[in-house]
Amino acid sequence: MKNTDYFLPSNLLIFPEFVLITGSIIILIVDSISKGKTPLLLYRISLVSLSTSISFLLWKSDAEPISVAYETLQFSTFSNMFRFFLLICSLLSISLSIDYIRCTKTALAEFLFFTLTACLGGLFLCCATDSITIFVSLECFSLSPYLLSGYTKKDVRTNEAIMKFLLMGGVSPSVLLYGFSLSYGLSGGEIQLVRIVDKLLSNQMFESGAIYTSIAFILAGMGFKLSSVPFHQWTPDVYEGSPTPVVAFFSVTSKVAAPALSTRLFGILFPYLSSEWHMALGVLAILSMVVGNLIAVTQTSTKRMLAYPSISQMGYIMIGILAADSENGYASMITYTFIHILMNLGTFARITSFGSRTGTDSIRDYAGLYMKDPVLTFSPVPRLPSLGGIPPPAGFFAKLYLFRHGWKAGPYSLVPVALVTSVISIYYYLKIIKLMFTGRNDASTIYIQNPSIYSSTSISKSSIEIAMIVRAPASILLGILIDPIIGISQNTLF
Repeated sequence: MKNTDYFLPSNLLIFPEFVLITGSIIILIVDSISKGKTPLLLYRISLVSLSTSISFLLWKSDAEPISVAYETLQFSTFSNMFRFFLLICSLLSISLSIDYIRCTKTALAEFLFFTLTACLGGLFLCCATDSITIFVSLECFSLSPYLLSGYTKKDVRTNEAIMKFLLMGGVSPSVLLYGFSLSYGLSGGEIQLVRIVDKLLSNQMFESGAIYTSIAFILAGMGFKLSSVPFHQWTPDVYEGSPTPVVAFFSVTSKVAAPALSTRLFGILFPYLSSEWHMALGVLAILSMVVGNLIAVTQTSTKRMLAYPSISQMGYIMIGILAADSENGYASMITYTFIHILMNLGTFARITSFGSRTGTDSIRDYAGLYMKDPVLTFSPVPRLPSLGGIPPPAGFFAKLYLFRHGWKAGPYSLVPVALVTSVISIYYYLKIIKLMFTGRNDASTIYIQNPSIYSSTSISKSSIEIAMIVRAPASILLGILIDPIIGISQNTLF
C-alpha cells in the first residue's frame, strides 16, 4: 500500500471530509450574520457540500487500499463505498427535512450543522484503522444524533427519548472503550488494529481468557450501535419521540457506519477467533430478526412500528457481515444496504408528510387515505412490499442475493430464520396498504395541510412529494437493475 499506487496526493483523500467541515463552518457564519433570515441559502450550502463530496467519491470510486495520517485511516473501494452511502443518506435526509423544520419553526442552521457533523464522524469511522480514531469518530457520529433527537424540546415524548438515548449512549462507549483497553494491554500498548493482531500472535495471547473478555465487551459496545437485541431498548422510544426527519437520518446512517466498522473491526482484530465472534454475532442476528419482527406486529404507532423492523433489518445485514469472508460476501451486504437505505428513506418521507398534515403517526389514521391524497397513498405501495421482500421490487432481489451468499458462507441456522421472519414482516407492511385502501375513515381524524409549510415561496412545497415519487419507482427499477449494482459491489476491495 504505497502512495505511488494512488495518483492523488494523500492529503486529498480526505477531500469529502474537508468539504463537510468547510460547509459546516460556512453555515454557522452565514446564520450568525443573517440572524436566521436566509434558510434557502443555508439549505443550498449543505446540499452543495454533500453533492461536491459525492462527486469526488464517484470520480475516484475505484481505489487501491492506501493508509494515510500515520496509518490511522485507510482508504479503499470498500471504505469509499460506505462513505458514498453516508453522503447519500445525509443528502436525502436533509431534502426531506426542510418542510418539517419550517413547519415546527425550529432552527435550521443547527439542524444542518449537526447533520453534517454526524455524517463527518461516519465518514472517518468507515476508514479508521486504530482504536483511538475509531472511538473518537464513533463519538462524533453519535453525539449529533443525541442532540438532534431532542430537537423539538417542547414535546414531552422528545424529552423522554433523548433522556433514554443519552443514558444508553453513555454506557455503550464505556463498554466499547473497556474492550479496546484490554486489547491495548494484551498487545503491549498498540493501538493500530493490524499491529495489535501481530503482537497478540507473538505474545500468544489469542488463547488467553482476557481476549475473550475483550471480544465480549467490544461486541456489546457495537451491539448498541447496531440496535441488535438485547441492546435495542433505546430504539423504539427514540424512534417514537424524536422528530421524524431525525429518525429517518439515523435509521439509515447507523445501517451504513456500524456494519462498515464491524466488518473491519472483527475481520482485522480477531481473525484467529472467527468462530467465536461469528457464533456471538449469529446469536445477536437471530434474536434481532425474531424479536424485531414479532413485536412490530403489535404496534399502533407508525414510527414505533418501523423501529422494530429496523432492528430486524440489522439482523439481516449481520448475515452479510458473517458471510464477508466468502465469495461475493461483501457484495451481498453492500447491495442490500444500498437498496435498504433508499427504501427506508422513502418510507420516512411519507411519514413526515403525513405527520405534518395530520399531527399524528397512528397507523389507524391511515384508514381511507387514498380518498384524501393519492400521492401519499400510492407512493408506499411498491416501497413497503420492497421492505418486506415481496417480488418484484428491489427488496426481494436484495434479500435473495443476501440469503443466497449467507447460505453459501455456512451459517445455515441464520438463513431459515431470516426467511421465516421476512414472511412475518410482510403482514405488518401489507396491513398499512390494506388500511389505506379499505379502511373506514374515522371522522375524528384531522387532515389539514399545514399552511406554514406550503405558503413559502423560497422552498418548494413539493420537496417531500418529489422525494416520495422518485423513490417509489426506484423500488421497481432497482430490482430490474440489480445486476449492475451487484457488479459494482463485487469489485469492492476491503
